[in-house]
Amino acid sequence: MSDTEAFNHQYATINGLRYHFVREGSGPPLFLIHGWPGFHYEWHLNIKPLAERFDVIVPDMRGYGETDKPDLPPEEGYTADVFAEDLRALVQHLGFDKVSIVSHDFGSVWTQRFARTHPDLVDKLVLFQPVYPGIGARFFTPDRLPETWYMMFHQLPLAEQLVGSSLRATEVYLRHFLSHWSYDKSLWTDEEVEQFVEVLSQPGALRGGFNCYRAMFRTLGRPDPVADPKIHAPTLVLWAENDPIFPVAWSDKLPDFFTDLTLRTVPECGHWVQREKPELVNQAIAEFITP
Repeated sequence: MSDTEAFNHQYATINGLRYHFVREGSGPPLFLIHGWPGFHYEWHLNIKPLAERFDVIVPDMRGYGETDKPDLPPEEGYTADVFAEDLRALVQHLGFDKVSIVSHDFGSVWTQRFARTHPDLVDKLVLFQPVYPGIGARFFTPDRLPETWYMMFHQLPLAEQLVGSSLRATEVYLRHFLSHWSYDKSLWTDEEVEQFVEVLSQPGALRGGFNCYRAMFRTLGRPDPVADPKIHAPTLVLWAENDPIFPVAWSDKLPDFFTDLTLRTVPECGHWVQREKPELVNQAIAEFITP
């Protein structure tokens, strides 16, 4: 039995989509939100330990994993606002008054929009190297292009055709990011990589993830619907010291956007904090949310 088969899988109709999520444990509700190219499985070393203290809900967001992948224009169906509303709908579908959320990568974008749009539904946040406004244009300075090239590549319609042209092509592409973004380049096992390849080989799965990058570029300059740019919920940020995408220096503006902030750096760790340092992450989450 694979790790993902060992979990309790559930489904719900959310905003017209069939949403898949894993749910384990009991206690205060805790959502774990993946980024790209993830799905619920990227939390497979965290779900069971956290379920000893929390009601853990781990959704595949729209376009990812086993959740529906609507073929919509990215600027209509894959914006941060849309994902935040999906999250709201799932929280309320499950009957929660408030939830705590852990997220990273694109998940941090969706979580921040949710927290700013629906602050009444948020208890506490834990974010890994969040994509927050204080990073600004630093993503796209010339020295960053060797790391951020894939964001531009994902704008092309042929991106999913090339990456999805064969299982081998999909594996090569995904293995690059799993390895390159990790501090230990040999961290991910073949079995773990196979989980990603299998799920990302489903019809529409590559398009769903790439559409998030397309939506990001196509909505640049769009007016922010939320007047307050700050998040007021208590927030723990774990910032890996060796993430090639998000240098630790980019944490400098966090206090400008989070009014109740705790920042911790994580040495000898890359982008995949929850996979690279699972014991540290599980303990930090538990201590911060239920001190």
